[in-house]
Amino acid sequence: MILLNNITLPFLETEKNLLAFSAGVDSSALFFLLLDNHISFDIALVNYGLRKQSLEEEAYALSLAKKYNLQVYISKAPVFENNFEKNARDFRYNFFDKLMEENNYTNLITAHQLNDQLEWFLMRLTKGAGTNELLGLENISKRKNYTLLRPVLHYAKDELMGYLDEHGHQYFIDESNSDEKYERNYFRNSFSDKLIAKYKNGIQKSFDYLREDKEILMRGYREIFYHKELYILEIDNPLVVVRAVDKYLKKLGYLLSSAQRAELKKENSIVFGGLWVVERVDNRVYIAPYIKKVMPKRYKEACRLNRVPSKIRGYCYQENLEPNKVL
Repeated sequence: MILLNNITLPFLETEKNLLAFSAGVDSSALFFLLLDNHISFDIALVNYGLRKQSLEEEAYALSLAKKYNLQVYISKAPVFENNFEKNARDFRYNFFDKLMEENNYTNLITAHQLNDQLEWFLMRLTKGAGTNELLGLENISKRKNYTLLRPVLHYAKDELMGYLDEHGHQYFIDESNSDEKYERNYFRNSFSDKLIAKYKNGIQKSFDYLREDKEILMRGYREIFYHKELYILEIDNPLVVVRAVDKYLKKLGYLLSSAQRAELKKENSIVFGGLWVVERVDNRVYIAPYIKKVMPKRYKEACRLNRVPSKIRGYCYQENLEPNKVL
């Protein structure tokens, strides 16, 4: 019997939900599981137009929305000439982010499952990663303006497919998943699916234990100030700085590379990608958009007296934040 994760249920039952839908096994199973649990939600689909069945999948999404009286949002992606996986992901989440904000959705629901979790783990493992990066998929993740929920993360793909077959629900198989020019497919076909098929129960338990360990590792800091995209953290354990910054930047939509995490260990003032600044002063870490502004002398002096780091000041000035309140 397939049950939605208990941790996510309180969010699903009380707030406004949008399901990232593709018509594949995972999102189709989650679609009907949400209906089974009387969860209110709408759906959003990105059509990449790469396969003949893309139009069938879009038509299926429209028919489901009509049948169950749901709002459906569809976006057609442009042709990506290179780096398809990254560009497709960026396009997809920009689409979702816009929908969440414009329609006041609280939760974005995705159908990531155990196979996806192991793929991510193995991909990060081969590139060099710590616990926080290895466990990049969580049941609940906070993003900038909403919460990301993964209610079936603990189930394997074959379990979700079994649920669909048992209940006679339609779904599509994406044949491009076998194309190993995409890194994720290589890890899926060569490692994760085979490991899940043979060692599923042990892998499920290992992720549970690792998640508990991660919670312990992530202690040692607390958020003491927040304004839109500005966060100030107070650090009790210097060893958690990199993990904490990585977590908050991920919430803001920016993923650190291994080289950038290494840089964080050595530098106290860094601008990442020309977009985000991280500054450390004593036991505090400041994270904000990197904004260059011409500021009045009075404002700069007030920032200096209140020890507001120099690269944070442009964002504070843009947001009309009084320096004595940025504590």
